[in-house]
Amino acid sequence: MFGLQSLFGLKSYLGVDIGTTSIKVAEVVRSSNGAKLKNYGILETYTYLDRSNEALQTSSLKLIDTETATYLKLLMSRAGIKTDRVVASLPAFSAFTTLVELPAMPPEDLARTMQFQAKQYVPLPIAAVTLDWLKVGERIDENGAKKDQIFLIAILNEQINKYRKIFEAADLKLVAMEVEGISQARVFTAGVKEPVMIIDIGARSTGFSIAQNGFLKFTGQTDFAGGSLTQILASGLGVSTRKAEELKKQHGLTGGGATGELSTLIRPILDVIINEAKRIKNNYEDTYKEKVGLIVLAGGGSRLPGVANYISQQLDIVAEKGNPFKKVEYPPELTPLIEDLRTVLSTSIGLGLKSDL
Repeated sequence: MFGLQSLFGLKSYLGVDIGTTSIKVAEVVRSSNGAKLKNYGILETYTYLDRSNEALQTSSLKLIDTETATYLKLLMSRAGIKTDRVVASLPAFSAFTTLVELPAMPPEDLARTMQFQAKQYVPLPIAAVTLDWLKVGERIDENGAKKDQIFLIAILNEQINKYRKIFEAADLKLVAMEVEGISQARVFTAGVKEPVMIIDIGARSTGFSIAQNGFLKFTGQTDFAGGSLTQILASGLGVSTRKAEELKKQHGLTGGGATGELSTLIRPILDVIINEAKRIKNNYEDTYKEKVGLIVLAGGGSRLPGVANYISQQLDIVAEKGNPFKKVEYPPELTPLIEDLRTVLSTSIGLGLKSDL
């Protein structure tokens, strides 16, 4: 997606995931024996807990260019990462995406058709965006006609230019960019035949993706997220946001006795997220006549104790924490950290696997 330079021949490159309150990088090395995580780095800012308007980037598309470049250089230096070729994720809220069904046609005809079709679907001036599309599936409709499923993406040129400037300022070579849900689809659903819903609970927003066989097909988003849980705990318990964040991570939905109040406060916010997941799931299933068979949780919010069981019960579908290390090796010394890293590095590792497709 949005290739800037061929990845062919590269043995090692860096997946960079710039979130609203964190930067996560994963250096992935590929060989004939598969892929391996060579190095990683995570930089998180918690000032947003005290100042809700402070973030690296927001859904209003404001990205703090200079600070982000500085953080990137600092992260690269402290992690000792030498690779300078980058594949970066674009936040889902910066993109317009939709699944388009068209009569099956040769690739050369599809290219001409999509330029025309995009004007009907993209609610922005075509001159202001960069378009890309990818065939992600096919089906036979109720009339017996074969349909190609095309995932259409439109990114504001302004956002792409901002990313170019950030990585240039950080002395990094931006090779390619893609919407974050695409990299998660790659790492969580490659080879999976049934549709999978990925719920990515971040600090400032929660993303919903439906993917199948490594391809993203359907997306959604809500502003209710991990930060919302922290704020409601701080207000309800009368503690600081830092203390609320600590209690959330320690006890989540599993607390009893003195900590039982946490789950009582947390559940209403989680229910809002779950209801949105249910709406998106039902919309997909009704439109494309395919049942979602699994839920995969990603993002920092997926580490909330008890959250997988609760979501599974509410949606009546098995929910599990995503594991990008199923097909990616890692140094043995990282074994004690993998349980935490598997949820926060999924996007950056997925970016690191991009050229394998």
